[in-house]
Amino acid sequence: MKKMKRLLCLLLCFVMILSLAAGCGKKETPGDATSTPPSQEPSTSTPESEKVVLKLGIWPEPTLTDDIALHEQYVKKFNELYPNVEVVPAHYKYATDTFVPMAEAGNLPTIFETWFTEPQKLIAGEFIADITDNLKARGWDQAMNPSIRDLLSKDGRIYGIPRDGYALGIMMNVELFEEAGLVDGNGYPLYPKTWQELAETAKKIKDATGQAGFCLLAKDNAGGWHWSNIAWCFGATLTIDNGDGTFTANLNSPEAIAAMNFVKDLKWKYDVLTADPLNEDWGTGFTAIGTGTAAMYMAANDAVNQPTQVNGLPLEKLAMCAIPEGPGGQYSLFGGTPYVFAKNATYDEIEAALNYLEIMGKAPVASEAAIEGMRADAQNKVANGVPVIPRFPCWINQDILDAENKIIEEFGNVDTKMYESYFNATKMDGNLRREEPGLTQDMYAEITKVLQAVIIDPNADVEALLNQANANYQALLDQTFKK
Repeated sequence: MKKMKRLLCLLLCFVMILSLAAGCGKKETPGDATSTPPSQEPSTSTPESEKVVLKLGIWPEPTLTDDIALHEQYVKKFNELYPNVEVVPAHYKYATDTFVPMAEAGNLPTIFETWFTEPQKLIAGEFIADITDNLKARGWDQAMNPSIRDLLSKDGRIYGIPRDGYALGIMMNVELFEEAGLVDGNGYPLYPKTWQELAETAKKIKDATGQAGFCLLAKDNAGGWHWSNIAWCFGATLTIDNGDGTFTANLNSPEAIAAMNFVKDLKWKYDVLTADPLNEDWGTGFTAIGTGTAAMYMAANDAVNQPTQVNGLPLEKLAMCAIPEGPGGQYSLFGGTPYVFAKNATYDEIEAALNYLEIMGKAPVASEAAIEGMRADAQNKVANGVPVIPRFPCWINQDILDAENKIIEEFGNVDTKMYESYFNATKMDGNLRREEPGLTQDMYAEITKVLQAVIIDPNADVEALLNQANANYQALLDQTFKK
């Protein structure tokens, strides 16, 4: 009997050893609860009952009460579909001077917006999350416009998705054009087709109305950003890619000098600028157009809410035309706003953020929920006097393009001829041009210093100023991009 018990015990131990060995050799599959998506930190969300906290840096600023009400509708719909996710409003406006401390402290919201010039720097600094696996699981990686995907990728990995794109044009306050007699028989503004015509048109408006013909920015980096587009039209290339990972500054070329002298003339020869360009930034430019203190301003299709909803211009009194042609050609600076994600965001938090974008109608899907979000966005624009016009094609899948076109047909609230010149130009071969490579924002800062100098001093030596800016910029490039 004792021998039988010993045999049974030995047999039981042998079975247990075999079971353990089999468990050690088991391979995990994507469906395993314990598996971790590649290149992601393990998710902190497991059972459905556990809350995932989604900190929404894309929540509207407090003054946009109707936009906040719209997001509250999104949250309601979102919570019906994803009850385990807690949505926390966490409005954040990206700024280069405050970003790094927030990122290093782990205080960034789950999802936030930046500019297309920034992702490569944020990737290099390891400040934003790799979302490739989230996108591939949804098929969104293939739905993205390839040129935009390149801006948001490094070494085959993707770190963001587009909110929208833009191409710079000229916004016009039609009321001032009317007052100056610069409209045709149908009431359409007689917009400038060259930079020389812009100076002359601005002068006619200033003489007839007493208001500035053109709003030039010279307060911060936005000044350099706008000026770079003018410089391209004069034939300038501001940064040369050496092809070996280094760059050569080219801010003092003859073409760049000509473009800066043109801006100087706008101030001292034509006297068509606002009272103090050194106090003009991105936001005040829209205020000038919206309130009628300037007739023209460089801006893009993604910001038509600024002069209208934010600053009170009736939507039928806003028009856009193409960037004027210069001696070096006609170009529209192409850029945009991507959604990026905090480095410490978990896989589940990123999933929640992407699901929220789908509810908003900002994702490359034509689901019922997404189309409902698009419709709600268009209805909100109509209610707030914002033009309903085409978006830049950041997503290229046909179903989403068709859905967007139907929304515009249903809710279109402006005369499309008021935007015809602008949209026609952006479809021309060679018109769209990406921002300069290298340290783009640092380049803009150096240019803005020159803009400020020529606005203050009618005797400013443009060539000397650009020589100094070029030397400063080259030093930054050499320090950052070493062979």
